[in-house]
Amino acid sequence: MNRPIATAAVLAAALYCLPGAAHHGWSEYDAAKPLNVTGTIVESGYTQPHGYVLLQSADKRWHIVLAPPSRMESRGLTPETLKAGAKATVYGYPHRSKLDELRAERITVGDKTTELR
Repeated sequence: MNRPIATAAVLAAALYCLPGAAHHGWSEYDAAKPLNVTGTIVESGYTQPHGYVLLQSADKRWHIVLAPPSRMESRGLTPETLKAGAKATVYGYPHRSKLDELRAERITVGDKTTELR
């Protein structure tokens, strides 16, 4: 392989890996203070790298960070399950500085519980 092609290949690989490497920071969540939050789903999304739910509890609207869409699908947590208006309980870890954000370990919608990690 000549040098310009090899350089281009290395740069392309590095750029491809950047979004994945940049998004993870689980240390931002406090695993020593797990929470259970129950509420109504206001909005949800099957977005990359992680899905999300906006969950309205009795006193707060939570941004819940879920698993990657492929994992949720493989465990039976479909977009239809997370429809607006559904009641849900989430067990997870609060963000250390964003007081309305929670990283979900499991979610229960109706009578179905899904482990996300």
